Amino acid sequence: MFRNIWAIRSGRLAILIIGIAVLLVALGPLLAPYDPLEGSELVLSGPSFQHPLGTDYLGRDSLSRLLAGAPLSIASAVQVGVIGLVVGAVPGVLSVYSGRFFEWVTLRLIDTLIALPFLVFAVAVTALLGNALTQAMIVVGVLTAPAFYRVARASTLAVANSPYVEAAQLAGADVSWIVRKHVTGKVFPPLAITLASTLGIGLIAVAALSFLGIGVQPPAPTWGGMLASDLKYLTFRPFAPLIPSIPIIVLVWAFNLLADLIRDVSGESGRRLVARSRRRRGLTSKQGV
Repeated sequence: MFRNIWAIRSGRLAILIIGIAVLLVALGPLLAPYDPLEGSELVLSGPSFQHPLGTDYLGRDSLSRLLAGAPLSIASAVQVGVIGLVVGAVPGVLSVYSGRFFEWVTLRLIDTLIALPFLVFAVAVTALLGNALTQAMIVVGVLTAPAFYRVARASTLAVANSPYVEAAQLAGADVSWIVRKHVTGKVFPPLAITLASTLGIGLIAVAALSFLGIGVQPPAPTWGGMLASDLKYLTFRPFAPLIPSIPIIVLVWAFNLLADLIRDVSGESGRRLVARSRRRRGLTSKQGV
């Protein structure tokens, strides 16, 4: 699948952006030219050679805070996606094979989660369990689980009603073997699409919660926290909110683009698209020669 996505020009762009985000998670704080928590006398200064993105209301370097805040912001979005995948996909698959009672209970729980207001519930739970990043991400991850549950259940039902699965059941195959042999391969592509789009949702949710002061408390740098503080000083630095907003927008766009590409390359039309892109690249290479 990765090779097919890489064969498409927009796929290479999405992978490049996500790869840069991964590097920022690993190396962001090391690349920061200044201590992101250390202030200076240059308060609310504009871009300069010394501070390429200017400084905030405490004189802290905005570029350093942007780089240092990348690990928390991006890794938290990944945490949301993984929690949603585990909490939603596993019961979604099991609901098809674990009997009517388990199916009814999980469906009612998923309906309840769908009915809950997203941010309001996250704020309420973090207020009860403590205002920490782990609690906030668990709540957001659980609230994204219904999407994974529905996708996993629908894909599993399609496979469960297929003739070859019915033949395997008649031959005496147990549920675990059927899931490993037949269900996993069919469920993986739609779950990968849901996971990619959920990563974008998770990034926005993390930014929104940190914007409200939930999960990560100042002065720890996060993209949402930077946006919240910069909005208070628009008169002095009208461009400042763009500094954390642009990375969020670009990365969410890359995740959504990746989700679309996974969907496209998973079907027969996607294979034709990949073949056409490879032929075009081959023609371009020959023309260059």
